[in-house]
Amino acid sequence: MTNHKPIICLGILVADIVGRPLRTVPAPGRLVLVDEMSLHTGGCAINTGTALARLGLPVEVIGKIGTDSFGDFVLNALAERGIGSKGVIRDKKVGTSATMVMVAPDGERRFVHYLGANAQLTLEDVDLSMVEAGSILHIAGSLVMPGIDGEPTAKLLRHARAAGVITFLDTVWDDTGRWMKTLAPCLPYVDYFVPSLPEGQALTGLDDPAEVARALLSYGVKTVGLKMGVDGCLVMSAAGQLVRLPAFQVEVVDATGAGDAFAGGFIAGVWHGWELEKTARFANAVGALSVTGLGASGGVRSLSETLSFMENAPLMA
Repeated sequence: MTNHKPIICLGILVADIVGRPLRTVPAPGRLVLVDEMSLHTGGCAINTGTALARLGLPVEVIGKIGTDSFGDFVLNALAERGIGSKGVIRDKKVGTSATMVMVAPDGERRFVHYLGANAQLTLEDVDLSMVEAGSILHIAGSLVMPGIDGEPTAKLLRHARAAGVITFLDTVWDDTGRWMKTLAPCLPYVDYFVPSLPEGQALTGLDDPAEVARALLSYGVKTVGLKMGVDGCLVMSAAGQLVRLPAFQVEVVDATGAGDAFAGGFIAGVWHGWELEKTARFANAVGALSVTGLGASGGVRSLSETLSFMENAPLMA
């Protein structure tokens, strides 16, 4: 893309309390020790926005937080990273969303989550002029924003499309089981849909990645990018392109936010106007680097560092 309009990340904003390594889950009334515990930003909108900012792209976030200390922490973190927060609303009636993240020795995670202010975000909270002034609108965390999920998100995506804005959407695991009932109205207005393979399987009821992607395209999505963890990614477009790439080999410290980093890499590729295969490879690289640091965005590097990694890093066998 030739313009420098900001990328708008609308979605969940979370404070993450990360403890690692959790070697065993404590029995009731018992305590277990971890080697470190720290406070990080989390939530798809911040995670993806942070990845984009590290890659040198202009980013604005839209979402809702409380007036508590976690909310202060989130706003300060956005400012430090050069991420715009004029679309972030503070709600006096509810706390900032927070997650306890327990990281196992192998990097796998367990979560205890409080929905908080994210659940209160509605379409009326969204400054449509901000969306219209953006280059890309990324809905970051669909299916866990009950105030805006479903038809309101579809309306917002349709509005963005009409304003010439490219649309992205990513999902979070839907513990309520609504899945496609909630998402189907949105998909005809999505240019790039980047769910994880397990989310895609839950949405479609299918198992094979190519079949999952094909089924999602049938709902009107233009391009599907399936995040497959150690198996890399599969990208399929309505125009008939198919890209399947292995993951990069890295030392995993913390896998928190890897999918959001992948989404950020994919958005960056589209923003730069790269071909689909380079975009997918770059998304894999951003996702891989993200797991090499602690916290949701700990390992994400600059554009030049990521491109160098993409060219030189070993691939998974």
